[in-house]
Amino acid sequence: MAETLEFNDVYQEVKGSMNDGRLRLSRQSIIFKNSKTGKVDNIQAGELTEGIWRRVALGHGLKLLTKNGHVYKYDGFRESEFEKLSDFFKTHYRLELMEKDLCVKGWNWGTVKFGGQLLSFDIGDQPVFEIPLSNVSQCTTGKNEVTLEFHQNDDAEVSLMEVRFYVPPTQEDGVDPVEAFAQNVLSKADVIQATGDAICIFRELQCLTPRGRYDIRIYPTFLHLHGKTFDYKIPYTTVLRLFLLPHKDQRQMFFVISLDPPIKQGQTRYHFLILLFSKDEDISLTLNMNEEEVEKRFEGRLTKNMSGSLYEMVSRVMKALVNRKITVPGNFQGHSGAQCITCSYKASSGLLYPLERGFIYVHKPPVHIRFDEISFVNFARGTTTTRSFDFEIETKQGTQYTFSSIEREEYGKLFDFVNAKKLNIKNRGLKEGMNPSYDEYADSDEDQHDAYLVRMKEEGKIREENANDSSDDSGEETDESFNPGEEEEDVAEEFDSNASASSSSNEGDSDRDEKKRKQLKKAKMSKDRKSRKKPMEVKKGRDPNAPKRPMSAYMLWLNASREKIKSDHPGISITDLSKKAGEIWKGMSKEKKEEWDRKAEDARREYEKAMKEYEGGRGESSKRDKSKKKKKVKVKMEKKSTPSRGSSSSKPSSRQLSESFKSKEFVSSDESSSGENKSKKKRRRSEDSEEEELASTPPSSEDSASGSDE
Repeated sequence: MAETLEFNDVYQEVKGSMNDGRLRLSRQSIIFKNSKTGKVDNIQAGELTEGIWRRVALGHGLKLLTKNGHVYKYDGFRESEFEKLSDFFKTHYRLELMEKDLCVKGWNWGTVKFGGQLLSFDIGDQPVFEIPLSNVSQCTTGKNEVTLEFHQNDDAEVSLMEVRFYVPPTQEDGVDPVEAFAQNVLSKADVIQATGDAICIFRELQCLTPRGRYDIRIYPTFLHLHGKTFDYKIPYTTVLRLFLLPHKDQRQMFFVISLDPPIKQGQTRYHFLILLFSKDEDISLTLNMNEEEVEKRFEGRLTKNMSGSLYEMVSRVMKALVNRKITVPGNFQGHSGAQCITCSYKASSGLLYPLERGFIYVHKPPVHIRFDEISFVNFARGTTTTRSFDFEIETKQGTQYTFSSIEREEYGKLFDFVNAKKLNIKNRGLKEGMNPSYDEYADSDEDQHDAYLVRMKEEGKIREENANDSSDDSGEETDESFNPGEEEEDVAEEFDSNASASSSSNEGDSDRDEKKRKQLKKAKMSKDRKSRKKPMEVKKGRDPNAPKRPMSAYMLWLNASREKIKSDHPGISITDLSKKAGEIWKGMSKEKKEEWDRKAEDARREYEKAMKEYEGGRGESSKRDKSKKKKKVKVKMEKKSTPSRGSSSSKPSSRQLSESFKSKEFVSSDESSSGENKSKKKRRRSEDSEEEELASTPPSSEDSASGSDE
């Protein structure tokens, strides 16, 4: 026989709501752990008095009764599990697990039985329905009638709020059956009545949730918050946990009370009661009980007269009355030395406290996450700045919490804490060699392949290559069309020819040297101007007729699969679609990827072939453009050669004057030599006119080269 039995997906019926969790049966006890709240019910084996197996809406259920009158109900069992449970009860608990079905006749008259905290309406020996009296919020009586009102169940869409019982009159003297019925209900009902004096009162405490200043009156069974506008009565049975958390400024303390069910104000539900204390506030407290009562009830945990810090007194009294431990931060210490981390949750900034068994965030809205309900955590890139990161927590129920704007200096401390608690880190392995810099921060696995980012990078590379091609072309054109070295050599040759023609005059040499220096200075100035204008030149745009670059294998697949992804995920945004596509591509098999790689290779070959044809056609068109430019330059030179000669004849230059006044000794007696001199003069004049024309209309690099060839 097994020592323990465990059942998952078991539902516990508590105040009309079904809470799922895990049920474990051992030799010593029966333990149920609520998956939602983490609350644990522990029933000792010696306290069990009765066990009933019955058919319910969710299959089969187990009803357990204890010696102190408590009733526990667990549903969600299968019919085949009855034998296993029955044998376990016989062997370890010495109890017979009885089968008892509910009556389904539909009659509305019968007998009411009160057993412990349960009201049972029976027809014959079979129960029709049962009402836990702890669900009753009010009980009123009328003539032959009793009305029960119930607490509203926030987790259910429809809640039972009222039941009325007709109680027929009896012949017994001195006994009113209606009053007897009502007294039995009220003795076990969860009706809060502030009878008697409070044990102690704390005046004007600052409360963050619900916001305001409240007087807290401590009663034996409940807590009464009395404010200027609202009053709240909180039974101690609804308190789940107590937290005492130091503020980051080390001058204040948070005292947090976790509640289930929460307190209500209209449509607002408060799952946490948060009080804020200053460490400097002290108080002297006297309990409204004599010393014997204090000793008997609290067993040394409280004394009649106490003094100390206000937050210590409140937490000490609450711990004794609620009978629960106070949770404080563990060994975690942040970058600044505090036991918490400054961050933002939703729209508000607050403090995240890493505890020994969970995380708690205060204060708006308060959040408590236990380690056992965490599926994984994730360290993600900050959305607005590189100086911070986000800490994401996803629970096993699929709820995600994102704590953002955490300083990057806190990363190492938080990562070590999460790692030490053996939580599942979604992007584990990114801390090796970690320096406290943002570049080392991990991104989530979903974002490791960002399809949108890949596409932007590819387009950026294409733009850079086009820009480099156009800048190289323009640089070659400027170098060819403007070459200072060649111009300086041309200028020197021109002056050399002039020098040979008039080398007899020393004064002329000095004048020509000055002119030479001026010409060189002008050439340098024009060179500087052109070099300054270079950055202002507009880059060539991409030719619209040029073939388009081929797409990568991933982009080909994305274009083919985009519509399918949209149909599978209706309403998906562009960014989410890119992320989803990246995930699918990442998880695709090698064989499928090879198919798209082949398509990408075929597209690349077609692109290269088209580029060769395009470049060949562009070369022929550039040659035609060059020939047109040459013809235009020749036509201009022919038109302007005539007026240049006329101007030279009307205004004789100094060179012509010097040649016309040559002495007879200089002229050779041979007539042919004089004829040759005349032809040389004519040729020199035509060259001068051509140079003037070319200077007025600067040609392109190809024109200047072709002109020199001619």
